[in-house]
Amino acid sequence: MKTLVRVIYSVILGIEMAALTGCAGTAAAEIRGKTSRAAVAEPETLPGSFQEASEPFASTQDIMQETDGDKNKKVLVVYFSCTGTTRTLAQYAAQILGGDLYEIVPQELYTEADLAYYTGGRADQEQNDESVRPQISGSVEQMDSYGTIVLAYPIWHGQAPRIVSTFLENYDFSGKTILPFCTSHSSGIGSSAENLHGLCSDSVIWLDGKRFESQTSRAEMETWLESQLGDGNER
Repeated sequence: MKTLVRVIYSVILGIEMAALTGCAGTAAAEIRGKTSRAAVAEPETLPGSFQEASEPFASTQDIMQETDGDKNKKVLVVYFSCTGTTRTLAQYAAQILGGDLYEIVPQELYTEADLAYYTGGRADQEQNDESVRPQISGSVEQMDSYGTIVLAYPIWHGQAPRIVSTFLENYDFSGKTILPFCTSHSSGIGSSAENLHGLCSDSVIWLDGKRFESQTSRAEMETWLESQLGDGNER
């Protein structure tokens, strides 16, 4: 009888030991599984931490090239006007082209008497002397940033006012495009543009100019500018 009891006790003890061993193995397996999953999980992104860009950063050279491209597309509309006729058309041009506007202002302003034709006044005297260079008040900031210059002026005795020559001789326009136009009641642009072109370096791209009347509309100006410079996507 005692022998039977010992046998039963041994069997029960063996079953309990096996159960304990199985639980321990399961726990170990779970721990190993969690460790394995943690090892392959995607890293959490923390605020302010560095993340590698999905695309390479632009190089300094690329940025400089883009900047240069922008520079070459900038337009400056320059005008000289005493009566307001040329100013209006220059404003049209700047609006159409999305360009900056610069007025040539003489240090000594012209009076009505100065502008009276064939009276021996100031304008008559200046136009009779090709060497005269009236001084300009102010200057263009960052001229290097412009690739295209639209130059607007009235016709005085068949030529551009001498102060326009002063402007062209004050800056380096190498490699730039210059498009001139004039305003006049009757006289064409004639040799005025050719004479102004002669004041610039050989590398300047000088486009054919045109004469406009005082009643020229914005639409007419836009049509002409597109024929010379193309639309905004082509500049």
